[in-house]
Amino acid sequence: MKYAGIIFDLDGVICSTDEYHYLAWKALADRLNIPFGREDNNRQRGVSRMESLEVVLEKSPVSYSQEEKIAFATEKNDLYRQLLGEMGEKDLSAEVKDTLCALRAMGLKLAIGSSSKNTPFILDRIGLGSFFDAIADGNCITHSKPHPEVFLKAAEMIGLDPSVCLVVEDAKAGVEAAVAGGFDCAAMGDAKDDPRATWHLGSFADLVGIARA
Repeated sequence: MKYAGIIFDLDGVICSTDEYHYLAWKALADRLNIPFGREDNNRQRGVSRMESLEVVLEKSPVSYSQEEKIAFATEKNDLYRQLLGEMGEKDLSAEVKDTLCALRAMGLKLAIGSSSKNTPFILDRIGLGSFFDAIADGNCITHSKPHPEVFLKAAEMIGLDPSVCLVVEDAKAGVEAAVAGGFDCAAMGDAKDDPRATWHLGSFADLVGIARA
């Protein structure tokens, strides 16, 4: 096998919390009387919480201090986590669960590489709290995607060189991060047709065939 490990982005790859993110950011934007729609929300994919906040605030006629911005980000995250309380194992598709189990049975090391600081909470909610060999997330990095730090950290945590790890991503910023870190990348979702990706997934289950190659 070409790969010894696979590093997965979380949101949009393992599960989807996009709607919860949108509702939380929309609530904050509405309170601040800032226009915010789904196109704005799509621009937040794969980036950090504070960078996402800047997407919201760029339409604001008011300038805010760093302290105010931190308070806004905290307010959004508190609401987001309340919404995440509605998540459960129903939010983990059978295809994703079966594919992960098949990859694990092949002896591959599996890790998460996500910019989200809520990664452990989300994994717990969907029943994967102790499944992965390592979790690199927003709690242990200083640079968000498209910087490769989160994927490099994940590879280090599972003791593998980037050259033998495959990154699975659905955001173009994530594909860019994977390539910058020296990883092959399997792209899906919004990033499926990104020419920088090594593989273009038709479905999550395609990973089994790729891993066997």
